[in-house]
Amino acid sequence: IEPRVAIAVVLFPMVFTNAWQVWRMGDITGALRRYIWFAGVLMIGVGVTTMLAAQASDRLIFAVTGMVIILFVAVNFLLSPPKLPDRYDRTAQIVMGTIAGIMGGLTAVWGPPMAIYLSARQVEKDEFVRVTGLLIFLGSLPLVAGYVVAGFLTLPLAAMSGALILPTLAGFALGERIRGNLPQAKFRKVLLYVFLVLGLNLIRRAIWNV
Repeated sequence: IEPRVAIAVVLFPMVFTNAWQVWRMGDITGALRRYIWFAGVLMIGVGVTTMLAAQASDRLIFAVTGMVIILFVAVNFLLSPPKLPDRYDRTAQIVMGTIAGIMGGLTAVWGPPMAIYLSARQVEKDEFVRVTGLLIFLGSLPLVAGYVVAGFLTLPLAAMSGALILPTLAGFALGERIRGNLPQAKFRKVLLYVFLVLGLNLIRRAIWNV
């Protein structure tokens, strides 16, 4: 299906699953205070880019989405950045938040800049989960607004997206249970290979339009 239709359909599940994740992790106020610059710049970037890129071609969206996903895989496989000192934290949040906002407004994927920043900050596992949930949730709000204003989130697509919330939450809960019974390193590697194939296929579609 068309990329904007695909993005529109996953908007409400994206909002609700990440809101749920943030709520369950707790310390929402503290996380927001720590990452306010990243969150603010991200939300502005997503909103502005969504509107400016309203006329972007499907091929461009396929290509950029594919490259972003491959970058995400590369970051997770290869990146081990040096620790980012506290004195550079605000600057890093603004820079990476801007990049994430541009990516998110065009493709609805802004994981790579978040992963690079949080890896450089060397946050512990629970904090990583809390922050990614918070930033995906906050970034999805202007994305939803932008899709409504641009006319991409029609009533039928909104209804379909809303209908997907319950099965998405069910899958989320089931996935957590399955994850507890699988070797984490193996599961992560398989998942990244799947994303790599998806990213390459999107680039193929951008080139051959098939």
